[in-house]
Amino acid sequence: MNIKKLTFAFAAVLGMANATYAQTDSTAQDKMLSEIDQLNGTTAPQSKRVYATFKGTYVQNFQSVENLGKGVFQTMFMHRFGKVNQGAYEFFGLDNATTRIGFDYGITNDWMVSIGRSSFGKMFDLATKYKILAQTEDDRMPITLSVYPGLTFSTLKQPGKDWYKDVHRLTYFAQALIARKFSENLSIQLMPTFIHFNLVGGPVDKNDVFAVGIGGRYKLTKRLSINAEYSYMPPKQVVTTKVYNGLSVGFDLETGGHVFQFIFSNSRSMSVPGYVAGTTDNWGDGGIYFGFNLSRVF
Repeated sequence: MNIKKLTFAFAAVLGMANATYAQTDSTAQDKMLSEIDQLNGTTAPQSKRVYATFKGTYVQNFQSVENLGKGVFQTMFMHRFGKVNQGAYEFFGLDNATTRIGFDYGITNDWMVSIGRSSFGKMFDLATKYKILAQTEDDRMPITLSVYPGLTFSTLKQPGKDWYKDVHRLTYFAQALIARKFSENLSIQLMPTFIHFNLVGGPVDKNDVFAVGIGGRYKLTKRLSINAEYSYMPPKQVVTTKVYNGLSVGFDLETGGHVFQFIFSNSRSMSVPGYVAGTTDNWGDGGIYFGFNLSRVF
């Protein structure tokens, strides 16, 4: 019997002896076995996570795979002005604005919760994001995977609709966020999306809507990057209202504790259901909204 086998046999005997007692200190045993592995050169080096796949918690309108650290609190200010093609009288859309203010908190390094309120649709939103897999530098894990479920609640008044109940105001969504940082400069993310509307616009519209988004970031300098995202919803799901696929482009600028995201988008909504299944403007017709996201962490 070689030294390695003898060592492990001795550890096993100690383990069986400890099992005869009322309690077993599993932490101490794990530490002992780890030290034995290190002495015999059998411990594999621990894989290091890939960080900064995206600069902040948003790609643009979609969430990114990034999370807040444990105990970190973030305030998110989001603005979308009017359409650029409204001309000089409306100051190219800047006279009109919709806003969302949100609050995010990191429960752990991989789990965060969010709440927000948007003036567009007078909408409240509540969501959580949990990181299931993290990309590693040695590519043992080639992707980062997060899940992002949540709901929205509209508080718009509905005069003359006695049948309209609070349950009709609710919409649910769930996303898988699948990202890979291909290099120091390039990151790509896929966002399969499911949405359930408690109330739809007409009998031909689907309560359950499926879509997929793709987004990316290309780093230009240490503090500046170009970001873009596109949301594709297969046809014949929302029919009563003419909707378009969401397309947003812009750039991120980091300044200390702030991340500015400047955005040009054909969507005015800042919620997942609104962006994916409620975009009613088209880039080709000049239906472009300028806006920005501004985050501050504490």
